[in-house]
Amino acid sequence: MSYQQPNINGYFGEFGGQYIPETLVAPCQELLVAYEDARRSDEFQNELGLHLRDFAGRPTPLYFAERLSAKHGFRVYLKREDLVHTGAHKLNNALGQVLIAKRLGKPRVIAETGAGQHGVATATLCAKFGLKCVVYMGALDMERQAPNVARMKFLGAEVRAVTSGTKTLKDATSEAIRDWVTNVRDTFYLIGSVVGPHPYPMMVRDFQRVIGLETKQMLSERNVVVNKIVACVGGGSNAIGIFHPFLDDHDVELIGVEAGGEGDHSEHHAAALTRGRPGVLHGSRSYLLQDDDGQIIEAHSISAGLDYPGVGPEHSFLFQSGRVKYVRISDRQALDAARELSLLEGIVPALESAHALAYLSILSEGRNKEGVVVCLSGRGDKDMAAYAATL
Repeated sequence: MSYQQPNINGYFGEFGGQYIPETLVAPCQELLVAYEDARRSDEFQNELGLHLRDFAGRPTPLYFAERLSAKHGFRVYLKREDLVHTGAHKLNNALGQVLIAKRLGKPRVIAETGAGQHGVATATLCAKFGLKCVVYMGALDMERQAPNVARMKFLGAEVRAVTSGTKTLKDATSEAIRDWVTNVRDTFYLIGSVVGPHPYPMMVRDFQRVIGLETKQMLSERNVVVNKIVACVGGGSNAIGIFHPFLDDHDVELIGVEAGGEGDHSEHHAAALTRGRPGVLHGSRSYLLQDDDGQIIEAHSISAGLDYPGVGPEHSFLFQSGRVKYVRISDRQALDAARELSLLEGIVPALESAHALAYLSILSEGRNKEGVVVCLSGRGDKDMAAYAATL
């Protein structure tokens, strides 16, 4: 197993694969063939590049955070995915998948969403390309991310509230899969992260690699050396997107930040890698939060986008291999980091991104003297209610 591709059965080491009902075997194979064809097609790549530039607004800046750097005692650069159209990195992947849906002739697109950013990105692109859009979202997440629910509906999407289980991302994903099983002929399931059955983890990663490729090019053009790259990890698409082009650069430490929730003293967290163990969820084998009987344990994070009991299989492989270091940040630390960036740089981050930003304080304690890139995966408009409650 290399750091570049899964094996023929979709495994990264022992993680990944296709744990799916028979009904979905043919659609997954159809998707794999379509994606392999698209990735080799100059026409597809040119169309994708055009929309990334003119619609999404890429490339996004690599911003030197001068006052934040002075505070921590080392150079801090922010990869500004918050400046992508719709406000987060989710559009990169959604755009690629919608173009695949068009190639397959699927007129109906379904998606799951937690924080709402993937749902907004999907609704946006379905509006652009004239596709029917249905987004599944946990009822609890709909309450705490109400602005994004309104945006999806305004863009013409049908938002279906999921009231089962924890009423969060896990349950929204389960409902989306049920819909897909029932409507495979005309429906494309647009997964929002590097999770799910093969080829989704590979395909989503490839569409998100643009983050890391741009970062690498910009660092080279400026002759800037950094020794750490930090990103938050829920399902893990923004993190794998910025990490992947650097996997063979062993002088660069890669750090994934999970949601520690209420802290290490509590069982209320969403740290699937650092506090979980391998199992199967939503079509693939990966690290999960589960009990001794293999039942999924409820995850907790103040951030809806990180409130998920699993993680992408490639992250599990990178965790087990030791190539990427994974750590935990609590709700409180994330809130403090969001406030710090807002006051020092005039940038309000998403709560997901704030988890990655919070790790800067830990690096400060260790007297890090090199440069650090933080993937600022999204903006904080959707989280203003949570931020206002802390004032």
